[in-house]
Amino acid sequence: MQVWPGEAYPLGATYDGAGTNFAVFTEAADRVELCLLHDDGSETAVELRESDAFVRHAYVPGVMPGQRYGFRAHGPYAPERGQRCNSAKLLLDPYAKAVSGSIAWGEEVYGYHFDAPDKRNDLDSTPHTMSSVVVNPYFDWGDDRRPRRGYHETVLYEAHVKGLTMLHPGLPDELRGTYAALAHPAVIEHLVELGVTALELMPVHQFVNDHRLVDMGLNNYWGYNTIGFFAPHNAYASWGDRGQQVLEFKSAVRALHEAGIEVILDVVYNHTAEGNHLGPTLSFRGLDNPSYYRLADDPRYYMDTTGTGNSLLMRSPHVLQLIMDSLRYWVTEMHVDGFRFDLAATLARQFHEVDRLSSFFDLVQQDPVVSQVKLIAEPWDVGEGGYQVGNFPPLWTEWNGKYRDTVRDLWRGEGRALAEFASRLTGSSDLYQDDGRRPLASINFVTCHDGFTLNDLVSYNDKRNQANGEDNRDGESHNRSWNCGAEGETDDPAVLELRARQMRNFVATLMLSQGVPMVSHGDEFARTQRGNNNAYCQDSELAWVNWPAEGAESSELLAFTRALVWLRKEHPVFRRRRFFHGRPVEGTHDELSDIVWFTPEGKEMAQRDWDSAQASALSVFLNGNAISEPGQRGERIADDSFLMLFNASPKTLDFVVPVNHGRQWEVIVDTGRAEGVPAGTGAKVKAGDRLTLVDRSMTVLQRPT
Repeated sequence: MQVWPGEAYPLGATYDGAGTNFAVFTEAADRVELCLLHDDGSETAVELRESDAFVRHAYVPGVMPGQRYGFRAHGPYAPERGQRCNSAKLLLDPYAKAVSGSIAWGEEVYGYHFDAPDKRNDLDSTPHTMSSVVVNPYFDWGDDRRPRRGYHETVLYEAHVKGLTMLHPGLPDELRGTYAALAHPAVIEHLVELGVTALELMPVHQFVNDHRLVDMGLNNYWGYNTIGFFAPHNAYASWGDRGQQVLEFKSAVRALHEAGIEVILDVVYNHTAEGNHLGPTLSFRGLDNPSYYRLADDPRYYMDTTGTGNSLLMRSPHVLQLIMDSLRYWVTEMHVDGFRFDLAATLARQFHEVDRLSSFFDLVQQDPVVSQVKLIAEPWDVGEGGYQVGNFPPLWTEWNGKYRDTVRDLWRGEGRALAEFASRLTGSSDLYQDDGRRPLASINFVTCHDGFTLNDLVSYNDKRNQANGEDNRDGESHNRSWNCGAEGETDDPAVLELRARQMRNFVATLMLSQGVPMVSHGDEFARTQRGNNNAYCQDSELAWVNWPAEGAESSELLAFTRALVWLRKEHPVFRRRRFFHGRPVEGTHDELSDIVWFTPEGKEMAQRDWDSAQASALSVFLNGNAISEPGQRGERIADDSFLMLFNASPKTLDFVVPVNHGRQWEVIVDTGRAEGVPAGTGAKVKAGDRLTLVDRSMTVLQRPT
C-alpha cells in the first residue's frame, strides 16, 4: 500500500477523487496509527509519521468513499495526570463525516477493568465499537436556495426525526423514522399547511445509546449524547451507513428548502458521549483527554456543568476549532440554516464563570459563515450561575424560559404580577432591550421536548416518569402545570372541555405574542406522553407523534392552531421588529398610542391595577396604524388594529370594549368556543359594548385600518 505524506489540513478524512487525506490532532499521543477496516474483520494499520503542530497526517491513494477506518493512539495511560491514551481502543475520528455501526457494550470499549478501575484495559475494542467512514463530498444540490426568512417571519417547529415520522400513516414503512421521511410530501404538506417556516431538529449529530440505558432495555431517544460533530446520526438513515446517511440528509434539506422551510439543528457542543472518568474510550478521551475536556483539580476527574459527566474545554483552541469547523461544515456542505445550542451557558464558560465575551462568542461574531445563520441559545446549564436568560450577545436569540413560566402561571391561575405577563407578551424588553436586541431575540415557547406536552400540561399536576427506571426521580418536579380538576385520563366532559380551552389559550397566547413562536411537534394534535415529562429514553409510541385519523377530536385543535399561525403571518402588528413605545408614533398620523392596556372595565390600567395581587384579567390594544419600523424598501407598514381580552380568572367576567380606540370591532378569536375561530364572519361589537368571557378564556377583536 502506498502512503504519501499528505496535508495537515483539513482535519478528518478528505476524499479528492483519487485517494483520501487523513489528519488528526493529538498532543498527548507519542504515535498514531490509521486503521483501515475490512469487511472480513481484518484491518490494515498505517502509521501517521508526518506531524505538523501536533496534527498527524498521511495521504493514502486508492482509499475510496465507504472505507471504514479509525485511529489508535499510542501514548501514556496515567489517569492521575489526566492522560488516557490506550492503543487497544479503536478511536473515532473527531472530524468523521459519517459513522458506521453501533456500540456493543462491554468491558472492551472501556480503558480500564470494571473490577480494577486503576488498571489499564488492553482488550481490543474494534469488534465492539463504531467506525469512521470516508464520504464522497460531491452532491447535486441543483438550484437549492436557502429560504433566508427573517425572524419576524419565522414560526419554529421543534421535531424529532424519528418521533415526527415513525407513525405517520402516509409514509411507507421503510421510510418511517428517517431523514427521507422528512422529505416525503406527506410530512412537508403538513408543515406547509400549518404555516411552519423552520424545522428545528432535535440532535442529528451522531450520538451514542448509553450503556446504562441499553442495560435497562431503553435507548437514548433524544440524542443529547454526541460522539460525532460532523456526522449525521446513522440510525436515522434508510439508505445505509457507509456515507449514504450524508446523501439522505442533504436530500431532505433540499426538499425542505424547496417548500420554503429552513432547517435548524439542535447541537450539543457542551459535552460528549464519553461521560465521566468511568465512561468509555471512544474518541476524544483516547486521543488527547486534557486538550478536549475540562478536568478537575484532580485530573482523574472531570468538571461537569452539563449533568452528563463531562464538559468540553472551551478555552482550548482545538476544541474551539472543532466546534467552528463543525458549524461551518453544516452550513456550507449540508446547507442548514441555523443552530439551537443545547446548554449554551456551558459554551460561555471559558474558565469557571459564565462570560458572554468568551472566546467562543468572539469567534462566532467574526466568522463570515456562522454569523450569518440563525443562532439560538438554550441560555442555561446546570453549573453555578448557569441561568443566563437575557444575557447572550446581540447576535443571538434565546429560548425564553421566563416566557414559558409566566404564560403557564397566568393560565393555571397562579398569576405573577400582570406586569411580567405584559412584558412577556410584548417581547420581553426587560431582557433584551438594554443590549440593543429586539423582540425577535425572544424565542417564545410554552412546551418543548423537555417537559410536558401541551396536552399533558393541562392534564397532569405531577410527572409520571416511572417508565424511565429511576423511581420517578428524574425530570422536573415543578412544571407549572394544572390538570383542570382530574389527574390524567378522564371522561368527565367538563374537565375535557376546560382542557381543550386551556390548550387553545396557550396556542393563541403564543402565536399573538411578540417574538418568535416555537411549537413542539404533535402539540397541534394534543399528543400525550401520559404524564412523562422526561421522555429522553422512551424510543417508543409513548414519545412518537401519534398522527390522528380524519375527523378525530384533536382535528379541532389542529384547525385552531393553523388559523392562529396564519393570523400571525397575515398581520405584522403581531410580529413587530421593534419594541412598543407606549405612546403615539411620529410620522404615522395617528393620535393613539401604539399599545394601550385596559382593565376589564375598559379603563386604562393604573399602577394599582398592575400591582393587584388578585389581578388575572386585562385587555391590550395593538395599534396597527402605529408600527414604527419600515418595510424592506423603506415603505411604511400599516395593519389592522386588534384588541386582545384575557380572562385567566376562574369565573366568567364581563369586559367593556374601550371607547376612543375604534367604533366597531369583529370577534375573530374566542377560545371559549370549541372551534376557537368563528366560521365566516364573527360577531360585531361596538365601543362601550360588554363582552362576556367565560372563565379561563381569551377573545381577540379586529378593527380594519
